[in-house]
Amino acid sequence: MASGPPGSPGARAPAGHGRLWLGLLGILLSLAFLYWALRGVRLDEVVAHVRRANLALFVLSVVLATLTFPARASRWRIILAASGSPTPWQPVWRATAIGFMANNLLPARAGELARAYAAARFVDLPLARSIGSIAVERVFDGLIVVFLLALVIATFDFPGAVVVAGANVSATAAWTGALFIAALGVLFFLVHAPREALRWLAALLRRAAPRRTADFVVRVTRSFIEGLSILRSPGDFVRVVGWSLAIWIINASAFYAAFLAFHLGPLPFSSALLLQGIVAVGVALPSSPGFFGAFEYCSRVALGLYGVRPDASVSFAIGTHVGWFLPITLIGLYYLARSGLSLHDITAARAVEAA
Repeated sequence: MASGPPGSPGARAPAGHGRLWLGLLGILLSLAFLYWALRGVRLDEVVAHVRRANLALFVLSVVLATLTFPARASRWRIILAASGSPTPWQPVWRATAIGFMANNLLPARAGELARAYAAARFVDLPLARSIGSIAVERVFDGLIVVFLLALVIATFDFPGAVVVAGANVSATAAWTGALFIAALGVLFFLVHAPREALRWLAALLRRAAPRRTADFVVRVTRSFIEGLSILRSPGDFVRVVGWSLAIWIINASAFYAAFLAFHLGPLPFSSALLLQGIVAVGVALPSSPGFFGAFEYCSRVALGLYGVRPDASVSFAIGTHVGWFLPITLIGLYYLARSGLSLHDITAARAVEAA
């Protein structure tokens, strides 16, 4: 962190420059992904595919994708309660909508901090605790996505001889399953030995970063570990895992409805699980607001494994992406306007200042 009071230019400049470079990197990667996605695809073919789409199935896909956000709010509320912050569902839902809207409109995944900042404002909880609870969410998302990918690759009707980036895809089932088990082991260690984990982290950070930064990271990590207390409660753990599975099954169903809408069949449902896993990995990289480019390229790669032509897969990706983008963006803007906040208020700069 820069020296000087939190509101001074000196305190904001380094963080602002870091976000600027990360945003520029994301835009460059998105342009590269978009180029690879559109390479060899004719625009008139894309337009023709979009015009032939089944409207009812397309709307169903949009509705299902949008339903994942209130499901996320329900899961987040359980995690907040487990970390000592019981809250009504409505403010958590508003913060969720605002955060995912910000991810669609702001670079460098600013929506994650925006969501934490909005929750801290609406629910009156420490920012570190809000950020820590979102980190817990991301862990469960990662575990479920890895689990479903391993399940698809190892069990379902998957083109086993396919090679991506020089690796046989089916051969990755074993190590992704091992990763799933190892990650659970690390989480249980954090839950049952939190003091040791925090002591090691604090000692490491205070050697490598300014004390204020180190202390804030330790506070976030402590809140993250508090959120993991759901691992001690079988009931809460089952509820969070259940909501996580529901979120990703609903999301896969939205993908599959879109496959049908754009006449990509016959494809097995496992293809939707595979695509959402690849997309989840792709959008984790720095990208432009709304993850445009990464979504389209991942769709082309994943659907290509099932023999879908590039023009059809890219048409599906563009149409679906736009359809899914609009509802949560409009809902988030509505709640943002009603809250009295602005996009400037919920940027990472303001969130970091609030810390």
